[in-house]
Amino acid sequence: MCEIKIVNVVVSTKIADSIDLEEVALVLENAEYEPEQFPGLVCRLNDPKVALLMFRSGKVNCTGAKSKEEAERAIKKIIKELKDAGFDVNENPEIKVQNMVATADLGFEPDLNEIAIYVDETEYEPEQFPGLVYRLNDPKVVVLIFGSGKVVITGLKSEEDAKKALEKIKETIREIQEMEDDWDNRL
Repeated sequence: MCEIKIVNVVVSTKIADSIDLEEVALVLENAEYEPEQFPGLVCRLNDPKVALLMFRSGKVNCTGAKSKEEAERAIKKIIKELKDAGFDVNENPEIKVQNMVATADLGFEPDLNEIAIYVDETEYEPEQFPGLVYRLNDPKVVVLIFGSGKVVITGLKSEEDAKKALEKIKETIREIQEMEDDWDNRL
């Protein structure tokens, strides 16, 4: 089985019913709040290396984490800083994974044209984009497959879904290869 690497985890939570972003911007280090540019406050952390987007509604999105645990650690860090500064925030909010992105290497160079011919759920226009786009239904993810064998899986909710998607792709490619071999043997 090829190694799957989680490269981005996006989570969301709600830390308050409402929050004064002008006040938060004064308290948090590395916080940027320019409402005329973007309606939320952006706070970049170095440990863990993530970006947090905070909105007046008290909703917070965390992006750039390499795991759900890393995102949770970042959110807890911000909650502690806000609590210490006197903000009324929920100390244990529910944190939900919205999206995960993973990469992997198939270990071989797939024939993208062949996959596009046999698999309906794919799009492949090499003059527009060098990768084949494969939309799986179970798990419901989008997979980009490149001629080098590199794969990017997005729309994930768990690492288990990444493993499942990768297995499904490899199985599909094996089946196509077997059909092609059978066809070649008949000629």
